[in-house]
Amino acid sequence: MHFTRALCRLPGANFADGLTQFEGGRPDFARTLEQHARYVDALRECGLAVEVLPADPAYPDGTFVEDTAVLAPGWAVLTIPGAPTRAGEVCSIEAALRRDFPDPGHITAPGTVDGGDICEAGTHYFLGVSHRTNAEGARQLAALLAAQGITSSVIDIRASRTLLHLKTGLSWLGEDLLAVMSDVPEVPELSRYRRIVLEPGEEYAANCVRVNDRVLVARGFPRFVARLREEGLDPLELDMSEFRKMDGGLSCLSLRF
Repeated sequence: MHFTRALCRLPGANFADGLTQFEGGRPDFARTLEQHARYVDALRECGLAVEVLPADPAYPDGTFVEDTAVLAPGWAVLTIPGAPTRAGEVCSIEAALRRDFPDPGHITAPGTVDGGDICEAGTHYFLGVSHRTNAEGARQLAALLAAQGITSSVIDIRASRTLLHLKTGLSWLGEDLLAVMSDVPEVPELSRYRRIVLEPGEEYAANCVRVNDRVLVARGFPRFVARLREEGLDPLELDMSEFRKMDGGLSCLSLRF
């Protein structure tokens, strides 16, 4: 898919009050803003026009806009994030997205979906059932995708202690290539793809983002970067240290379309 637009949201001053399981200390806010600005610049370097929404102090996790919607060419679904404290984030994202997607689909209760559990892999979508995305939400999303002619399959990651979201450990790199953590459960549909399996100590880099001719990848994982280059890909390394402290990754920070 060729992207031309992206939607981001600035981190708020209370960013460190968001949800996290990471035990690496509280993020430094000044450094968080610097890293976010560089991320936005990287999207622009990839050819995208980026709209950056102001921070919303009501939602410390609001900068992780990916969880509020699932996008496909010409079409969008607004989610219900699985963490109750995040449900209100969808409202302001809906207002911004409706300029480009005037008739979005909706997940409805009791379904929940976090966009971070949804991995687009070309014309097929992998739907993670996790502690944030429930089976009913995945069922609703699969039906909405099918109505658009898009196939999907479910990967249940609830038994994993290392995968918050499916895209914590699974990313599409274009064509038939995936980046994958060994903790991602095997499903038949994965056999269609070649895989770069993240080596021990570099698992965080599995959350990378193919953006047109570049691959955004977290800095500090040289073996994975080398593998990307071996595949003929062009990695763009970004410091993600402060977002990692809040269980965030590269895909979390934007909605790309």
